[in-house]
Amino acid sequence: MKKSLIYILAVILIGAGIYSAFDAENSYAQQAANKTQTQKTIQNTAKTQQLPSYIEVKPLDIVANPQFYLNKNIKMNATFDKFSTLGLDYKPALRKSEDYIGILIRRDDVTDHVMPLAEMKLFIKRSEAEKFIDLETGDKISIEGKVFSTAMGDPWIEITKLTIISSKKPIKVS
Repeated sequence: MKKSLIYILAVILIGAGIYSAFDAENSYAQQAANKTQTQKTIQNTAKTQQLPSYIEVKPLDIVANPQFYLNKNIKMNATFDKFSTLGLDYKPALRKSEDYIGILIRRDDVTDHVMPLAEMKLFIKRSEAEKFIDLETGDKISIEGKVFSTAMGDPWIEITKLTIISSKKPIKVS
């Protein structure tokens, strides 16, 4: 009876040792799986947080076919004309005048006189526009933004980034 009891204890201890080793392997396997899942989550998060891609386009191309650019991110170079309140507070494409200011750019198909491209409604947050208060008519700018509406058949664009390419005078950007 002593031998059978020792034999049973030995089997139990060996079984416990095997289970412990098996459990440790599963634990390592689970940790590896968790690490892989975490890496995939980080990669997916990085993909969703990537900056939007922009379509480089000429202003007149957007005006000619605003529906094609609707809900797309665009980037274009232009000649600054002036700040404006044109189009603000228009309900179908609302951008509140207390939060936004409009920008007019020049038509690049008219060279003998200055003509704004009034068919394109460009809006920038006032807090951002204040950084560019010294812009002058004729300064070259780069605009990144999103076409958010085609109300009245015109492109309505919210500017997400404005960059001065060249200026008549040095610009102070704070």
